[in-house]
Formats: sequence, C-alpha cells, structure tokens
Amino acid sequence: MIYLDHAAATSLSAKALAAMTPYFVEDFFNPSAPYLSAVQVRKIYDAAKDDIAHVIGAKGADLVITAGATESINLAFTSVFKDDCKDSPCKILISAVEHPAVVANAQKLGNFDYLKVDAHGRIVLSDLAAKITASTQLVSVCLASSELGTLQPISDIASIIRTERQRRLAKGDKTPIYLHCDASQGIGLVDVKVARLGVDLLTLNSAKIYGPKGVGALWVSSRVKLQPVVVGGGQEMGLRSGTENVPAVVGFAAAITEADKHLASERKRLQKLRDLLREQLAANSSIEFLGAPKHQLVNFLSLTIPGLDAERLVFKLEQREIYVSTGAACAAKKGVKSQTLTAIGLSDAQIAGSLRLTLGKLSSETNVKQAAKIILEIVASEQERLK
Repeated sequence: MIYLDHAAATSLSAKALAAMTPYFVEDFFNPSAPYLSAVQVRKIYDAAKDDIAHVIGAKGADLVITAGATESINLAFTSVFKDDCKDSPCKILISAVEHPAVVANAQKLGNFDYLKVDAHGRIVLSDLAAKITASTQLVSVCLASSELGTLQPISDIASIIRTERQRRLAKGDKTPIYLHCDASQGIGLVDVKVARLGVDLLTLNSAKIYGPKGVGALWVSSRVKLQPVVVGGGQEMGLRSGTENVPAVVGFAAAITEADKHLASERKRLQKLRDLLREQLAANSSIEFLGAPKHQLVNFLSLTIPGLDAERLVFKLEQREIYVSTGAACAAKKGVKSQTLTAIGLSDAQIAGSLRLTLGKLSSETNVKQAAKIILEIVASEQERLK
C-alpha cells in the first residue's frame, strides 16, 4: 500500500495509542465523580487539555473539547446569534475555499458572503476590507485549504478585523466582530500560536495529526460569548455537555505534542518528498499543478489532468494499492463539483481531472518514486485510451 491521502485521515501514532490505553480499562472512571480515583482521572484530563493548549500558546481552561472539527466549527458559529441575522447583506464573511462545515453554518445563519480568492486559493485582502460592514460579526477563514493546501494570511486578516473593532469602539458601537480560523489542516506542519495569528476562535482536529478520530477542540478568546450546541450536565464550561472522553483527549494531547516536537524536521522531510513527487510527475507535460508552493503546506500536491476523469484515476490507482483523493474527501463522497476549484477559476475539465496527493508519516522516498511511476503509467494509459 502507498497512502497519499494524509489530509483525509492519519493513522494513530504509537505514542498516542500507548498514552490512551490505561484509560479504557484500568483508569476508566468518570472525571466528574467525587472519589479519589476519579479525581486523579480529572487531573489527567485537565493536564491533557493543558498540553494541547500549550502547542497553540494558550491555556487548557480556554479549550472546549468536542467530537471533532465539525462540532468545533458549529460551536464557533454560535458567536453569531441567529436573531441578529435579519436584513443585513453580510453578517458573516467566509472564504470561498472553506470546509463544508463552515459553509453549512454560514448558510444556516443566513446573510453571509464569500470572500474572493486568487488563482492559488489565497484570500484577496482588499475584498475582505471592502466587504466588512458595520453589521459584520464573524469572519471565518481556514489556516490552509483542505483541497489545495494553500496557507492563508491569517495575521493580516486579523489586523483588518482589529482595525474595524477599534473603529467601532471609537464610535461607541459595541457590535462584536470575531475571527474564526479552522486550523484542522496545518497543525503539525505550521507553527500555530493564537496570539501571533490574532484569532478569536481556533478549531483543532486530532484526526489529522495521528491522534484518535472523533475528538477535536475549539480555543475560545475571553472576549467571545458562545452558546452550547450540546446541553446536559454542563461539562466544558457548560458549552459541551457529556461525560468527558478521557482516552481520546489523552491521545489527542500525545499526538499534538509529538507533532509539535518534530515539526521542523518533518516539514523538511515532507517538503523534500513533495518536491520529488512533483518533479517526477512533471515528466507528463499535461499534468498541471495547483496552488502556490510558497504559500502551501509542504505535504500537499494538488494537480489536474484536463480531459481525464479523476474518479476513474482514483479507482485505477486503488487497484494498484495507491490511495489518493479527488479534492476534499467530504466533497468527493457527495459527488459534487468542488467549490474550491471553482473559486480559483478552473474549467469543468480541469475540475473533473483534479487529484489531491498528500504526504505524511507513511511516505518515503521509495514509495513516492513508486507512486509517481505508477501514476504516470495510468495517466498515459488513460490518455492513450481516449485518443
């Protein structure tokens, strides 16, 4: 097997699994129970939250643990109250390359607008400045596109929002404006610190960094007021009720700590492999590479072969035990045209022939070269078949 879809899911790291194991059977206690064994588990749980928060330069007390990035995004959008979204043309602004969870939440609240991106999928800052109005309450822009790997200028976006916040305060206008960033893609590959980014809300996802699936977090600035999505026993500051998933949070902490420790060396390794894969695939002149290498996650290689059917290519590659994706896994499963690839101006033929190859721990120079060889063989075969 050659796995080139690390942006969709990662395997559980050995360290994360080892850290989790005791809390399935031995230390299974409910952290909210009053006896000593449970109190000890509560300490472990809170320490794990602190470890996760430390990676982003924050405190565990400001993290809300969720069932994953999608729930974190849903919770972040409660910073905008639905009753306030009535007649304003754009209460919410989101980039045109966001995850479906961000798009769906904006659509649910209504009165939102897309922010333009350039041909590489990078947000156009002048468009953001022009579209912010006195009634804009939330701007949501991902750290990196899940289809292109394009990194967004989050700190520049934050600066524009900060200027608008100061303008409102100077006028005595208390209408809040917040910046939410979905950092699901990028943690472990980019040094992410909430203060440096200037965000008010940050979404994290364990499943993308060799942690367990089904657990994520939302970092929340003290200035932000949220409403619970899940109500009940009042866990997680009353914002996410339910018995705490101790093994998952401990595994999440182990995975994100490990990723942060090896960030620099892994970035260097993956960039070398990505560049090798790109160089090998460039042997076929009909392959077009997408995204901006200077502003792209080092493990991403997005490409298109106009005239070919990417879904057929995925099937053909799977027969050779090479696993890749057509755009984001969520959109591919629904069989819908990629909004991201449409936003960057690709034609229908380019979108239909687009593939996303993402490298990770399972990637090596040997299997990258082998993958390139087989991809080129299959592409050539398909092109010959269609002549």
